[in-house]
Amino acid sequence: MYQLYGHKNSGAAAIEAALELCQIAYRFIDTEASAEADEALGKLNPLKQIPTLQLPDGSAMTESAAILIHLGLTFPKSGLLPSKAADRDQAIRGLAYIVSNCYAAVGIIDYPERWLSTPDENARQNLIAGTRQRLHFSWEVFADQFSGELYLDDETPGALDVLAAVVSRWAGSREHLRQTRPGFYAWLQRIDRHPVLAPVFERHWPSQG
Repeated sequence: MYQLYGHKNSGAAAIEAALELCQIAYRFIDTEASAEADEALGKLNPLKQIPTLQLPDGSAMTESAAILIHLGLTFPKSGLLPSKAADRDQAIRGLAYIVSNCYAAVGIIDYPERWLSTPDENARQNLIAGTRQRLHFSWEVFADQFSGELYLDDETPGALDVLAAVVSRWAGSREHLRQTRPGFYAWLQRIDRHPVLAPVFERHWPSQG
C-alpha cells in the first residue's frame, strides 16, 4: 500500500488528490500528529519535506512533480498525464514550472530566515514582500502559458490541475489571480469542485472550497 506523509494545508493535498484519481489504496500519515510519524518521515526523507510518498515496495518518492509523474506513468488510465506525447510534454513542463517558480517561492515566504545569513525583521519583511510579488507574477505567466492544458467540465483532471489548484491557495495567489486573471481563477474553482477532488480539498481546507 502507498503511504503518504503530510499534514493539512500542505502540498500533500495534491498527491492525495492524485491517489484518489488513480483509485488506489493509500494511507495518509499526518506528520504533525505524533513524534513517531515525524521520525518515520525523517528515515524516508532526511529533509523531512512533505509530501513524501512511500511506495508499496518500501522505497520513497519525494518532490511533488516527481511523485505526480510517477503516479501518472504507473497508472496511465488515471489520466494524470495525457496519453499524447506532445500534450504530456507540456503537462510535465507545467509541473516543473510550478515547483520551480511558485512552490519554491512559497517556501521562501513561509521560512524567510532560511535564506538570510543574518536575518533581522526588516530583511525578513523585504524578502517576503519581494518574493510574494514575484510569486504572483509567476502565476500570471502560468495562467497565460498553461491555461489551455487545464481540464474542462467533461474531462478528467490531471496532475497539472491538482498541483495548480493546491499551490495557488497560498500567499494570496488566488485573490491576486481573481483580480488579474479572472478566467484562470474560474478554472481553478472548477478544479476545486470536481467530485473526486472536492472531498480531499475539504479535508485540507475545511469550508474554504
